[in-house]
Amino acid sequence: MKRIRTARDSAREELFARLELQYRAGEYEEVEAAARAFAAAPRPPWRKRPLPQWQARTLATGAAVAHGRGAEVMAELEALIAELKPADAEAHALRLVVRDNRVTVLVGQERYEEAEGEALGILREVTRLAHPAPLGKLELSALGNLAAALCGQARFDEAEEIARGNLPRAEEPALAALHATLVHSLNGQGRYEEALAEARRNTPHQARRDSGRLDLVTAQALRGLGRRGEAEAAARRALTDCGRHLHPSHPRIREARSLLARITEEGPRP
Repeated sequence: MKRIRTARDSAREELFARLELQYRAGEYEEVEAAARAFAAAPRPPWRKRPLPQWQARTLATGAAVAHGRGAEVMAELEALIAELKPADAEAHALRLVVRDNRVTVLVGQERYEEAEGEALGILREVTRLAHPAPLGKLELSALGNLAAALCGQARFDEAEEIARGNLPRAEEPALAALHATLVHSLNGQGRYEEALAEARRNTPHQARRDSGRLDLVTAQALRGLGRRGEAEAAARRALTDCGRHLHPSHPRIREARSLLARITEEGPRP
């Protein structure tokens, strides 16, 4: 028998809809706190499985990863993956989202081979689902993570193919990430003029989670062209932007500091 919807169900759906909007706006701390409070609330006695609690925990850990606290919640991500069973369709979809968040953390930890394998596994499962359309955003996120993992292994031509091939169908939040990864892949191949032109062409909207991303790859291109003064300025912008919007432990902050140090050690600015 189909269960009758209750006022509690409607309130829960409204809460999650509001939290999704806050997530897109980059209000990660607020989203995580509200989602964790919901997950900790007692479950109604008639509910046999904790799907709403799983949804809340998925949102909370995803917000932490986007904020830059992925290493902090890695154990929780792995525990949630173990709880969510692939035999349950709704739980399976959530499990794929959590796995993709875990791949983002692996990339940030420079565990690139592991990240590549996990991203490929997610993509295989997405293609096997009977109705993959609702998971289109997840597929693009996994492709972005795969391209980033390939860049980490210096397989820049493969990363370029993935990023360039999927940009035409990408929307935010995957669009900005794929665009920056394309620039990164061109830098990795020494194609700095192309990289700089791409970084400055049709720049996507930069959400909070993308803070400093485009300036960082722009700085890499300028450095490759020997334009150290401009490269330093772009690297400083990236570091300032990251520091303003992301958690201090975000991997991009470490990357921006490292790049800035390399640029300033190379001598006088032309």
